[in-house]
Amino acid sequence: MTALLAGLVPPGTVAVESFGDTADAFLYPEEEACIARAVDKRRREFTSARVCARAALAQLGIPPAPILPGPRGAPAWPAGVVGSMTHCDGYRAAAVALGRDVCTIGIDAEPAGPLPDGVLEAIALDPERASVSGLSAAVPGVPWDRLLFSAKEAVYKAWFPLTGAWLDFHQARIDIDPAAHTFTATLLVPGPVAGGTRLSGFAGRWLHRDGLVATAIVQRQPID
Repeated sequence: MTALLAGLVPPGTVAVESFGDTADAFLYPEEEACIARAVDKRRREFTSARVCARAALAQLGIPPAPILPGPRGAPAWPAGVVGSMTHCDGYRAAAVALGRDVCTIGIDAEPAGPLPDGVLEAIALDPERASVSGLSAAVPGVPWDRLLFSAKEAVYKAWFPLTGAWLDFHQARIDIDPAAHTFTATLLVPGPVAGGTRLSGFAGRWLHRDGLVATAIVQRQPID
């Protein structure tokens, strides 16, 4: 398998991914306690994502440490670091950067199949459903509904570390550029403040390959 996420993040952001689980993966006791009652699938996802995260942190010069789930499951990164993790069947990944350069990261990967019945209607705004319909007719090889879902997940993962608050699927509008492999997210509620600047949305990149769709947002620190 060729790299999926690495091509979606800019220089200075480190992405590490795995298309399988590591047999000798290590967890700290504090991490083990978090999944003491987890089923095997959840344990493997949790563990392999952290293997990726520690490998990415090492490339930033950050020593290994426990990465514990915080509020709403968001990972608690070492001081001075921002990051995001994702996992789905056959894929685990993490992306990290130094907080002096990047204020937030949101990544997501999904199997490249259509969403289950009813999910698109539950997560999408009317303009988004119309866009998915048009894109599906024009470029039928891409699961546009799943890609929309992934982009919304990436938006939430970028939003939450800046706010500590919930963001509903309908509180951000996604516009996908099929040619540039990018998307924009326009926040429909007041955006978070980063570096003294209020954000009105996020910009991201997407990729569809090897039976997966992946999306990534890397929001750099505002420049005065």
